[in-house]
Amino acid sequence: MSDGVAALADRDGWRAEGFAARVHYEGAGDRYSIEFYEPSECVVYWKVKGDGEVAVPVGRNTVPDPLRARIREDLAEAGIDPEIEQREL
Repeated sequence: MSDGVAALADRDGWRAEGFAARVHYEGAGDRYSIEFYEPSECVVYWKVKGDGEVAVPVGRNTVPDPLRARIREDLAEAGIDPEIEQREL
């Protein structure tokens, strides 16, 4: 586990999974799973559907701005460049 992933895992709601960290958010009836992958330095957003067993990747432009801002804040607090949140895959 990298230092960045470990630092994210110390943030509220985040958990580490090898070289990645994941957090779940729910608001206004929508649920998201957000993943940070350290080797590729990218953030992937997933929209969780139904009973939580199905998730589909979604584009950043479909994710509410307050959630994206929160993810950038968490990255910065973990010592990870928050600009990678905008990085295209």
